[in-house]
Amino acid sequence: MPIQRRSALLAFIALGTAFGAAAEANYPTKPIRVIVPFAAGSTTDIIARAIADKMSTSMGQTLVIDNRAGASGTIGQQAVATAAPDGYTIMIHSSSHTVSPSTFAKLPFDTVADFAGVTPISSLPNALVISPSKNIKTLKELVATAKAKPGTVNFASAGQGSATHLNAEKFKMAAGIDAVNIPFKGSADAVTEVLSGRVDYYFSPIAPVIGQIKEGQLLALAVGSPKRAAALPDVPTTAEAGVPGSEFNFWIGMMAPAKTPREIVDRLNAEVVKALATPEVKERFLKLGADAWTLKPAQFDAYIKDEIASNATLVKAAGLAPTN
Repeated sequence: MPIQRRSALLAFIALGTAFGAAAEANYPTKPIRVIVPFAAGSTTDIIARAIADKMSTSMGQTLVIDNRAGASGTIGQQAVATAAPDGYTIMIHSSSHTVSPSTFAKLPFDTVADFAGVTPISSLPNALVISPSKNIKTLKELVATAKAKPGTVNFASAGQGSATHLNAEKFKMAAGIDAVNIPFKGSADAVTEVLSGRVDYYFSPIAPVIGQIKEGQLLALAVGSPKRAAALPDVPTTAEAGVPGSEFNFWIGMMAPAKTPREIVDRLNAEVVKALATPEVKERFLKLGADAWTLKPAQFDAYIKDEIASNATLVKAAGLAPTN
């Protein structure tokens, strides 16, 4: 290649690199699309909107929520996996992201390679609730009852493969009990059946049951999360209550397309941390039974990879066959 042509090419590359760096430094210069793979009004959507509202103010650009519900979140995941990695399309999803590789025989994207983790936003502990009419006051009593009569104790879930189901399955494995899953269409029906005593217990999201817990209509024996829930500080974790290895972390977090510039990923991470520190978001999370939780991007990537492997074991143990 002639020296003049080579010099021109190098200058062009240098100019492009400088332009890209300047664009990243000025990011964002236009609205950011936030894909939520679930319907409006879902817990993931509510948390996404609370965070997006604060980030819009802080970043000087609107974060627009784009609900892409369907196929257990995979429609929204695919939209993000194939989007331009420029920071203007991001995703707020739940830990279902790490379950889908085990529950689908084939996915149109790679759950690890096609995404860049930004940070978790919150963990949402499930509370193991039971009707006082069962005369079971502690987790150890529940385990003892289930072991004394294998296969006669049952639990509610908000559907096969839901977080409430997987939480209960992990508890079953750790406790060494034989309990039967009774799936419902959602938490409302599950809570109703536990209140009536027709179903023995339920690993429920906290928000739908905190009123009944405070009024004494339901008893919270434990929370399934790795640490106690801020909304129920006096309720022990399942591990603290005598069943180690039963921790289940249901989370909501932010991801971007793979190859999104690290400077932009780091900026988004910092903005989420800033939003979580605001009094408005703290109050909203407390009402939802959600706990703020963040990691550095590289830590979140590693966490996702590890959880995909652990969820594969859990899904297999639960006997859930992958769907096409």
